[in-house]
Amino acid sequence: MNNIDHLIQMANRIGDFFEALPDRQEGLDSIADHIKKFWEPRMRTAMLDFLAEHPEGRTESAELSEIVKEAIVNNREKLTPRVVS
Repeated sequence: MNNIDHLIQMANRIGDFFEALPDRQEGLDSIADHIKKFWEPRMRTAMLDFLAEHPEGRTESAELSEIVKEAIVNNREKLTPRVVS
């Protein structure tokens, strides 16, 4: 399993938890908030770069769930790590 496959699996587990919320927008926001709070900047960057290159969110062995893909794409700016100079 490569690194992006592992990140996809982790993101999907987060999505599985928050998809259960009755309010879909709250679920999307919660997924993005969780990734922003608990993923290192390099992990977020790797996922954002992957989605920029593969908008379908799929590798040969892993695929982002629809809710996770939507949460990340809709919150790209919020999830992009700040560059400290």
